[in-house]
Amino acid sequence: MRLSDQTLAQVRAPARRPAYDRAATRVGVVHFGPGAFHRAHQAWYFDRMLATDPGLAICAVSLRTPDLRDALEPQDGLYALAEKEADPTVQVIGAIKEVLVASEDPEAVFERLAQARYVTSTVTEKGYCLTTGGDLDLDHPDIRHDLDTPERPVSLIGWITEALRRRKISGVPSFTTISCDNLSDNGLKLRRAVVRFAEACGERDLAAWIEAEAAFPCSMVDSITPATDDALRVQVEAALGLADAWPVQRERFVQWVVEDRLGADAALFAAAGATIARAVAPFERAKLRLLNGAHSTLAYVGLGVGHETVSAAMADPRLAGFVERMMRQDVAPSLDAPELDVAGYIDDILTRFRNPAIVHKLSQIAWDGSQKLRFRLLETAAEALAAGRPVDRLAVGVAAWMRFVVRQSRAGAPITDPLAETLASVAAACDGSEADVARFLALESVFPAALANDARFRTTVVRAYAGLNTNPDTVLAL
Repeated sequence: MRLSDQTLAQVRAPARRPAYDRAATRVGVVHFGPGAFHRAHQAWYFDRMLATDPGLAICAVSLRTPDLRDALEPQDGLYALAEKEADPTVQVIGAIKEVLVASEDPEAVFERLAQARYVTSTVTEKGYCLTTGGDLDLDHPDIRHDLDTPERPVSLIGWITEALRRRKISGVPSFTTISCDNLSDNGLKLRRAVVRFAEACGERDLAAWIEAEAAFPCSMVDSITPATDDALRVQVEAALGLADAWPVQRERFVQWVVEDRLGADAALFAAAGATIARAVAPFERAKLRLLNGAHSTLAYVGLGVGHETVSAAMADPRLAGFVERMMRQDVAPSLDAPELDVAGYIDDILTRFRNPAIVHKLSQIAWDGSQKLRFRLLETAAEALAAGRPVDRLAVGVAAWMRFVVRQSRAGAPITDPLAETLASVAAACDGSEADVARFLALESVFPAALANDARFRTTVVRAYAGLNTNPDTVLAL
């Protein structure tokens, strides 16, 4: 028997059911890109809000494929969310009222957008059709299509702009648009792209109206969400006593930071667990430097000493202690985040890293290091040097990345990185001496010149590079 409105009452305890009358809910949110993360994250928050405000049910819009609609339509939009912890829980999420496929029925989507209070999105960074400078790419094929046929858009930018144009004509105030993608200053970039699209359409009055009336708060999201697999389906069916075609799973930790541009609804979001902040950027920086910086360090050092997953690396007292000291003593002083409890956030991260129910492979975290190091470790190191603070622990993650690249190259293993060929060439020239570090530091696309030429930084990286090879215990005792 399958999960649906008709069978919802049969869900077994202790699995939880929606704490509201689904029949009384109304669509007030249109979400573009309803993948697993949205259903495990934003939909969970709106599910909590529906107990107070029945006008915030979700119309989930798949831009191209019908897979989610086909899976959830027989279930009346219901699905299960499993929290992967040592004490796992399962609950039924009822926030999604319907799933539409934009390419099949664009007018149905526009009808929902005409009445929406919120438009949210998880379409990945490339779904915003931006240039490398962060502006709208007017030469992008999807944008060119939407400029030619705005009534049948294929891009997120095209959908939002045309929906706002119709609301302006009808005298209806703008909805609030919240980007939930991992894109720095996402609200600002989305707003700028929509305004630019309106201008490119020749709609200067619309562009001015959007700039004056439409809210695009920045936001930051976080929660590890492994892909759905058959093991999850079996677990969920056993918990519910009902089959679910497409359940989702995540860790218990979940974070949604939203810029304080929600008006009266700010209290509603906060009551559901979201953080309403004057500025989102300090939270983004804390995530990059504390969570992601520690992740990268764990990955490169952990792989070097034989670990495969984050939880296994954290079960190694040497690594766990090293990463905690780095976060508290080296990274935390670089943060200016008055609205964030930094010490508590570090506690949360360490707990998350130790979660044995989340299998997070170090090899996957190690991908694309040439693109990630600058934001995760190098900027923190540069600021520490400028402030006269030591960078010994921060240099370890950098040196471990160099060791990782050399090790992969010598083993003939692939290097998953946009600079794979360049890195392989550098690694081939390495001989294990301190000259190896100079070869890597010469990569201007990875290391800013001011940092690469700083004698203090070079010395600490050389020392860490040598120590990781001859005596990693001493390095991890720093």
